Amino acid sequence: MIGESTPPTLSILASLPDTFTFAWIVAVLFVVAAILDRFEREEGRLMATGTWILFGAFWLTMVPYFALEHLSYVESLLSLVAVPACVYVGYLLYRGRESLFVLTRAVAAMLIIYLPFETIPSMSIGGVTIPEPKRILIEIVAAQTAAAMSLLGYSPALIENSQGYLSTFQWVHGPEGHVVLVSVVLACTGIGSMAIFAGLITAVDAPFERKIRGLAVSIPLIYVLNIARTTFITIVTGNQYMHWQPDLVLAMFGASDPYRVSFLISDRIFSQLLAIVALIGITYLVARQIPELVIVLEDVLYVLTGEEHDLLAALDLPREPTNRKR
Repeated sequence: MIGESTPPTLSILASLPDTFTFAWIVAVLFVVAAILDRFEREEGRLMATGTWILFGAFWLTMVPYFALEHLSYVESLLSLVAVPACVYVGYLLYRGRESLFVLTRAVAAMLIIYLPFETIPSMSIGGVTIPEPKRILIEIVAAQTAAAMSLLGYSPALIENSQGYLSTFQWVHGPEGHVVLVSVVLACTGIGSMAIFAGLITAVDAPFERKIRGLAVSIPLIYVLNIARTTFITIVTGNQYMHWQPDLVLAMFGASDPYRVSFLISDRIFSQLLAIVALIGITYLVARQIPELVIVLEDVLYVLTGEEHDLLAALDLPREPTNRKR
């Protein structure tokens, strides 16, 4: 979310020149690598290796945005870590760790699910204007956030943002009538996290019924928790409930507007850290339904630690037949 005293204009991918194009190139190449893997393993390996290195370069371009514009230590750190991690995945694939093709397919699916929400514009068909998917999703989340706040006794005005989306909450403070705006943007909808789980579940070799159960566990839970998150941030920011140590917080994030302190604490610190905990918990619940997912998690741990792990045993998960070739 964006909490400001002026209308927001930020968008995660649109903030950098040609990032849309860069992201789509990476997505298409991952899809090509996944297809080649099914028919020409060696060609697929080479394509996947090069694409992972390119994916690392993509995350490198995102570091300045997360650090300097989005003011997120968590996201900028994760983006920075992703650079060598992606290069290392490419190296391991090249050296023959074939299980990483599952992660390659998962990333391809994630990007194909997520990017249309960032990139497809509105269009007119037969004189009927169809809004872009991003607008539809943002306005739905904003409306449900407003409903949740209403249940808790808060009723800020819901107004249009600078793009014409009905997605900005307006709070008025003090006798001077200072206006604080809290806007729902695409990053507030949970679509990124939902795309991650949908991509992972799609990529693993598991029976269709268990994949459906995995989606039924993860997607609704992510959506509900996300509405709780947007409600929490909007109420806290709108009412300035976390206006704690303003000089320190503003210095930490390189900001100057004192009305942003509650937003920075509630969103950039509390919500992002709690989101990591929630995603770990959801991953465990999904792995209970789809133990094959563990092969991806073990590969990620191997990339991070350089050691093999048996998560099925560590997490007491049921063992299902999987292709665990390394």
